[in-house]
Parts: sequence; C-alpha cells; structure tokens
Amino acid sequence: QVQLVESGGGLVQAGGSLRLSCAASGRTFSTYNMGWFRQAPGKEREFVAGISWSGSRTYYADSVKGRFTISRDNAKNTVYLQMNSLKPEDTAVYYCAAAGPIATKSGKYDYWGQGTQVTVSS
Repeated sequence: QVQLVESGGGLVQAGGSLRLSCAASGRTFSTYNMGWFRQAPGKEREFVAGISWSGSRTYYADSVKGRFTISRDNAKNTVYLQMNSLKPEDTAVYYCAAAGPIATKSGKYDYWGQGTQVTVSS
C-alpha cells in the first residue's frame, strides 16, 4: 500500500516556474515506477511524465518535453516535477501516481494522490 500527497501547486504567470512534490508513505516506494498526470476542466486526465523505480529512466509527454523535469529521491520517498516556462495551457490539477509497470496510461497506475492545482495566468 502506498499513500501519496502532492504539494507545491499555485498561481504563476506565464513563463514562470513551479516545483511539485509528491511525498509517499510506505517502505515499498522505491519499488514503484512513478508518474505525473494532469486534468484540466472538461478534459480527460493526461500523462505528463514518468520515472522508473531507480530514476534511471524518464519519459515525457511531447507537450512538456524540454520544459518539465521529473526526478525522485528514494531516501526521502519523494518524487518531484520541476515545471519551467509554464504556459496557460498547463493549467490543471496535477496528480502523482504509483505503478508496477512503466506506463503512460492512467489505468496502469495503482495508487493516486489527491491532486494539486496549478494555474498559469497569461
């Protein structure tokens, strides 16, 4: 069992930066591949970034590639999402999730946090 709690969301101007954190409980965190998803009003939840259990592999949606960076610290049971050059279209609720396999589809993820709001003003 893994419990996930996101933090770091907020309101930022276009071009600005935010860093999201996702703190996990449970001693098995380091065995899970982790992902960040987002959901804007009226839209489906979409994959943003993923990282393997060791941190050696990362992967991104095309829409955020080159602007967002996912990382993890297994000693702190935490995964991060550094978001730079933010755009108004990045506005959404951001969720972290834990999965067994490396995956970009939300259905492959077993555990989810409650989400944190990111709003980018133009």
